[in-house]
Amino acid sequence: MKFDKRTNWKSLNSEELEREYNPSSVIGGDYLPYVQEYIKQSQFSKKNLKSINCQYGPKPSNTLDLFIPKSASPTAPCPLMIFIHGGYWQELTKNESEFSALDFIKNDIAFAAIDYTLCPKASIDEIINECKSAVNWLVHSYLKYNYDPKKIYISGSSAGAHLAAMCCTKNQSQNKFNISDIAGLVLVSGIYDLEPLVTTSINKAIGMDRKAAVGASPLFENLSGFPNTIISWGEYETNEFKEQSIIFSEALIKNDIDIRTLEILDRNHFDIILDLGKPDEELGRNVIKMIRDESS
Repeated sequence: MKFDKRTNWKSLNSEELEREYNPSSVIGGDYLPYVQEYIKQSQFSKKNLKSINCQYGPKPSNTLDLFIPKSASPTAPCPLMIFIHGGYWQELTKNESEFSALDFIKNDIAFAAIDYTLCPKASIDEIINECKSAVNWLVHSYLKYNYDPKKIYISGSSAGAHLAAMCCTKNQSQNKFNISDIAGLVLVSGIYDLEPLVTTSINKAIGMDRKAAVGASPLFENLSGFPNTIISWGEYETNEFKEQSIIFSEALIKNDIDIRTLEILDRNHFDIILDLGKPDEELGRNVIKMIRDESS
């Protein structure tokens, strides 16, 4: 977890903040080829697997797609990996987020991709509560779909990592599930302190003031009882994105949470998440190992 370029984001000027919180700045500015790869692999998963579309809340966007391995049964329930997509809370859907479904199914692990309302149609707090509702729905639907309620994991990429973390903080308002219902978290290239975004162009669609940003930041929540966690990021990320992961890791360690940090070589903010369920890649190998070790 060594990091030699520690800075305080408050020392950065507006141009530097804009660059540091634009993950495309490290890859030359064009992230659309990665989105196309998400779509391609998600469509492949959907074509080759049976998915179940489920409604977890009242809004049209309150849906999730659930993939269950054929090996799962009432007498042999499987683990479940929940995935929450990124896109700075204003882009992407579950339809671009099912690229890992086939990888997990091959390992006899169920997979769920969550959709949620995007900014500006929803506030950050509303999005957080929608994701909590989706997790709650899944926690209480295990009997119908043959996954193990003691082996439910949540993963997220970028803004999705923020949302996954917020689902497991001690602030359980509007939750009908307990933190103990979650066996582990996988947080990839996440953002855990939202205050640096307030003065950037990213905030135009989100509309946070500083109070709202701090209130929606898992870094400032009560982290006691947080699940075992993998925190990962790519070698080619901005210093601020790396800093966000390391500072949140340190906060979890102070709360005696079992964590593992991984900087994945030759990966950036956008392609690292494609390795989530691949046992032959460093991230996927650690994720599958976490599930196997805690499922034994």
